[in-house]
Amino acid sequence: MTFAIIKERKNPPDRRVVFSPEHLAEAQLTYPNVRFIVEASDIRIFPDEAYRNKGFEVLEDVSEADVMIGVKEVPIDNLIPNKKYFFFSHTIKKQPYNRALLVAMLEKNIELFDHETIVKKNGARLIGFGRYAGLVGAYNGFRALGLRDGAFNLPKVETLADLNEVKAELDKITIPNLKILLTGTGKVAFGAKEILDHLGVKEITDALYLTSQFTEPVYVMADVMEYAKRKDGKVGEKYKFYKDPSGYESNFMPYAKETDYFIAGHFYGNNAPYLFTREDAKHPDFRINLVADVSCDIDGPVASTIRPSTIADPFYGYDPQTEKEVAFDAKNTITVMAVDNLPCELPKDASEGFGETFLEHVIPAFFNNDEREILKRAKITENGKLTKRFGYLQDYIDGNE
Repeated sequence: MTFAIIKERKNPPDRRVVFSPEHLAEAQLTYPNVRFIVEASDIRIFPDEAYRNKGFEVLEDVSEADVMIGVKEVPIDNLIPNKKYFFFSHTIKKQPYNRALLVAMLEKNIELFDHETIVKKNGARLIGFGRYAGLVGAYNGFRALGLRDGAFNLPKVETLADLNEVKAELDKITIPNLKILLTGTGKVAFGAKEILDHLGVKEITDALYLTSQFTEPVYVMADVMEYAKRKDGKVGEKYKFYKDPSGYESNFMPYAKETDYFIAGHFYGNNAPYLFTREDAKHPDFRINLVADVSCDIDGPVASTIRPSTIADPFYGYDPQTEKEVAFDAKNTITVMAVDNLPCELPKDASEGFGETFLEHVIPAFFNNDEREILKRAKITENGKLTKRFGYLQDYIDGNE
């Protein structure tokens, strides 16, 4: 069997890769009878020569490989029929902009394994760039704060070599007296928490956060059962909420009345209640004036996120009264950071972390008869059809969604 590390072709360019040269060499050592090849790339964070130095073939044409491993969506014209592909397809939520991509993969008899669908039996994600999204997102929020208020000037993450340099820059600033809300308890949220803890921001309980004021910066990490509640007043259960959130409503406003800086690190599921609406943001007691929306669901659960922003231009303002975009430092605005490809700013660290987990969880499944059913759960398409697990996408494929 031959695995190929493919070139990223999506615009804007993404410098990340699933395997660093070191992790690919580790994979080769673990599976000496497997062939790993690398498609030549002029944008990858690790140069072609680094792979050659580890003994790998770097080729212009990798069509001989059985399994193609990438990060972002592969352009339709570059898809090779009858192959296995791993990449983030951005189709499992029926994203309209990628419907044609999924249709093309069915037509080309491609087996698609989406990185997002590589999960444990209980549905928990096994791999991803979540930690790095959280790290960069929280940092970018503080960068926006410093620029907006003239308090400090943090450099862009993309200008820094790695996470160590990011943390060294944070050591140079002093955080004002803020109340910070962090939603979520997954990899994204814990990445953001890493930044807050590095800065020495004090973590407090929900009860204290909602009832007290402080003379130092503090934060609370709120789980979904804190900011959503059952409509019938009964006690909610997290895993039942994940399966069916229809009986729940938002309980976010108590937090919104106490929060200056909101870091959205939660996962938002289909049909879950919005955290705050455009009407909520108009409330005179709505206190949030800075949002780092790492989750970045557009025009959805976080009302101020009306569009994604970019690494080049990461901030904009949302005027709650007019519901329009304004300058990020305009008066009486909510400053928004909603970059939707945050890990791209830390390509080296993100690639190394991703490769470690991919080697641990995915590659073995090809050689142990998929004993943990990792591949079975992750596979979206097979033999020109959707797999049973992803049959709910048929209406999307048919153009009826």
